[in-house]
Amino acid sequence: MQITRRLEFDAGHRIPDHKSQCRNLHGHRYVIEITLEGEITETQGDAACGMVMDFSDIKAIAKARLVDAWDHAFLVYRHDQAVVDFLASLPNHKTVILDRIPTAENLAQIAFDLLAPAYHDHYGKQLSLHKIRLYETPNCWAEAFR
Repeated sequence: MQITRRLEFDAGHRIPDHKSQCRNLHGHRYVIEITLEGEITETQGDAACGMVMDFSDIKAIAKARLVDAWDHAFLVYRHDQAVVDFLASLPNHKTVILDRIPTAENLAQIAFDLLAPAYHDHYGKQLSLHKIRLYETPNCWAEAFR
């Protein structure tokens, strides 16, 4: 069985060597869809009986591991030195420094890598992160799979 939880967050980024406007500092209303795969809990009396995982738990884990860190932050590539230095000059600025250029594809893969361990074996049964779909805009997204 597969289930999906959708969350939204706002973040800024830039693609340093992009050939058009994405090379400039800008932001997006990102949407992340987290798809889990597992067995439905059948244990009577268990709060998750009839579920793969409670949707509120999916949200809580995603917020703690990723969304709260990225929401209203600037996601910057470690080697984009001018921007790293600029953001460091802003007092108390929320900056997330990444080892990859913050394209939709890379952000989806980073999100998958951060979240996969958090959902594994939840509720004492086999549960795995199947897919992350990250929308950069309503019409553009990237997916990372197990």
